[in-house]
Amino acid sequence: MNKIVMYGADWCPDCQRAKAFLKENNIEYNYIDVDLNEEATKKVELINNGKRIIPTLLINGKTYTNPDNSQLAAALGINEDYRIIMYGADWCPDCRKSKAFLTDNNINFQYIEIDKDENEWAIPLIKELNNGKRKIPTIVINDDQVFVEPENDELRQALKIDVVKEEHIYDTIIIGGGAAGLTTSIYAQRDRYDSLILEKKTIGGNAFLTQKIENYPGFTNISGPALMDKMEEQARVYGAKIKTGEDVTSITKEGDLFKVQTKSNTHIGKSVVLSTGSTYRQLNIPGEQELIGSGVHFCATCDGAFYRDKDIIVVGGGNSALEEGIFLAGFVKSVKIVNIMPNFSASETYIEKLEKIDNISTYMNQTSTEFVANDQGLFEGLKVKDNETGEESMIHADGAFIFIGLIPNTKSFADLVELDQRGFIKTTGMANTSVEGIFAAGDCREGAIAQVAAATGEGVLASYGLKTYLSK
Repeated sequence: MNKIVMYGADWCPDCQRAKAFLKENNIEYNYIDVDLNEEATKKVELINNGKRIIPTLLINGKTYTNPDNSQLAAALGINEDYRIIMYGADWCPDCRKSKAFLTDNNINFQYIEIDKDENEWAIPLIKELNNGKRKIPTIVINDDQVFVEPENDELRQALKIDVVKEEHIYDTIIIGGGAAGLTTSIYAQRDRYDSLILEKKTIGGNAFLTQKIENYPGFTNISGPALMDKMEEQARVYGAKIKTGEDVTSITKEGDLFKVQTKSNTHIGKSVVLSTGSTYRQLNIPGEQELIGSGVHFCATCDGAFYRDKDIIVVGGGNSALEEGIFLAGFVKSVKIVNIMPNFSASETYIEKLEKIDNISTYMNQTSTEFVANDQGLFEGLKVKDNETGEESMIHADGAFIFIGLIPNTKSFADLVELDQRGFIKTTGMANTSVEGIFAAGDCREGAIAQVAAATGEGVLASYGLKTYLSK
């Protein structure tokens, strides 16, 4: 359960104040009088570098020394009309998005990181709230409203946050906050063109979901989140404005300006850069849709931690499948890689690494035919068919991760710019699309290479394209 411990003493005025605040807000806590407990006194001194400072509070593993009421409100998610508790994890992109939204709107929320040992109690609670599924973020408002992986607009309506109309005209509006979008913004800002980045989910795109990047120049080994955090920080330092949770619904050109409409706001810009990236391709087999988020996943960084010391399946045979399979093998019990082809299409580097890992086994030339759930609706395994013999079999596991390619996030732009047969945006010259003033960069562009280094290069190209356009 939610653990709050207060170390204090009856004679202490600040302790009385803190106790009164908790009582007024119906917060349960365990009170330990340091005058009556020698071990408690030693703990307080240990926490406070030898000083006996009270009240000292432990709130789900975090320490607060003599906090005032506003600090307690922030730590416990107490606002004027509601209390908010968010269950999440630092590696979760949707958690970062919701945290950013609440913080940007000055909303207090108690954040409980489920990965920490002291918060193990939260996992059964999450499963209970989500019908057995481990979904984050799970946000609880006033104990009776539960929001699972909410969009910002859902939170905005629930918390009655007013939408402020945007009047500013940006030099460029960049749709998508991955490596290409961030790089475009960095170069644009350095050329004194002010930019707005609109990101549907969280900054970093697919690169943020990659645990280890070994081929980005300048870094022998860096995690995707760390690299994307550096890019985001650089963009902000140069003056870029970044808004997450902004799902673009339409783009229209009115004279020399572009109106970018999201679900909750309207933004005006002199140019637009489409850097919306791509999403993971699905197998489209029976059982897949029903088990997504509860046994079937597309992001090892996001959901791998749920399968510590368990058996998992990885479907795919390219670089992403082997890279993520190797990452997962570091903490799961076993990894079973299912590949539809008789040979891997991944680079030799990954294949050589794979051969040295004992808890990875391979199932080659196998077509995935069905994800199977047990009587309780929980993941049980994957049915496969041998492409050579036609024999069908069942691979048992606790969960599965699918890495079989990417689909460009361009459906919303089908009537705006010219796309190729696969849905990628056609470009010419310096990332120019078929519409003057609109540019494209990154994985959504025809001919793009799905690598972070390539995406940054395309961001540079797009920045020069829009610079030329705006200079006319």
